[in-house]
Amino acid sequence: MIGERLKRARAASGLSMSSLGDLAGVSANMIKKYEHNLSMPSSGVLIKLSSALGVKSEYFFRQEHVQLLEVEYRKRASASRSLLKKVEADVLDQAERWQELANLWPNFPIKPFKGVDGLTTSVETLEEAEEVADRIRESWGLGKLPLSDLIDVLETHGILVIVTDVDSGAKFDGLQASVAGQPVVVVSSTWPGDRQRFTLAHELGHLLLSDRLASEIDEEKACNRFASALLLPAASVRQHLGEKRSSLEPRELALLKQEFGVSMAACLYRAADLGIIDRSTCQKMYIVFSQRGWRKQEPGPALPQEQTLLFQQLVYRALGEDIIGEAKAAELLKLPLMSFHQIRKMESSHSAAHQ
Repeated sequence: MIGERLKRARAASGLSMSSLGDLAGVSANMIKKYEHNLSMPSSGVLIKLSSALGVKSEYFFRQEHVQLLEVEYRKRASASRSLLKKVEADVLDQAERWQELANLWPNFPIKPFKGVDGLTTSVETLEEAEEVADRIRESWGLGKLPLSDLIDVLETHGILVIVTDVDSGAKFDGLQASVAGQPVVVVSSTWPGDRQRFTLAHELGHLLLSDRLASEIDEEKACNRFASALLLPAASVRQHLGEKRSSLEPRELALLKQEFGVSMAACLYRAADLGIIDRSTCQKMYIVFSQRGWRKQEPGPALPQEQTLLFQQLVYRALGEDIIGEAKAAELLKLPLMSFHQIRKMESSHSAAHQ
């Protein structure tokens, strides 16, 4: 029955029952009956519903059904329930397509997340949260250099990254959940790269620290410290800024931002965390940030956004290995079959990423 999928797609579109009914040529009460599986739309109405909701008819009959478990939102108090429903609906749609693809493989080539060996069982200080980040870099062979593609790092280690196109403005700061036992981290495609990267690192911190933190440690602060340490290793920051400074030049922070992919503000706070500058100097500089409007938009070009290409790559790999055909590949990528055929054969100049 299509009720649950119709309800989810309507939530994602932000349409009321009445508005969707008008677009599909039926009453709001009929939409309610469809969603409660009390009635089944005719093929003609189903086509209109698909068009109004921006989904293919096949969506309503997809066999895969997944649940988001252990959902943890990082959101502002002003985030509306309808916004969170849109985000969750988009995440569920992408997660279902991931699960469907995985189930089509005899042996899915992505390893499950197994945690990290050698982590302390108890984190009692923010400095110990930083040590966990250092252990991650060591265990995953990341060295001390800037992480050029954090999404790839997480996906390589079995963490599913979903980039949602839902425009959430400044009201949604990230989401962590699990699907079929696999950790899921969600960021927005509307954010600049530095915000995406810090959120990814912060959510990884929640995944690894939540069961280890002492009761008196603030989890958000601990995850911020973890994220800062992961993205800005102490040795690298000291190499760039020195061991002890009485002040920092904003341009230094801008250069660190470009090299390490984090905001100038994050670089400033990292210098204070490491004792390179004292807290008073940090606070004075942050006041300057506010006066110059840098808290809302930092100077210089925005950092490039991160992208996830793994799902697309696996779809094409499955196609190349005859695990799926063109029709299924197009369906998984949410593309019309003709458009997919052109992209597959490199016959189109359209090169935008699709998922």
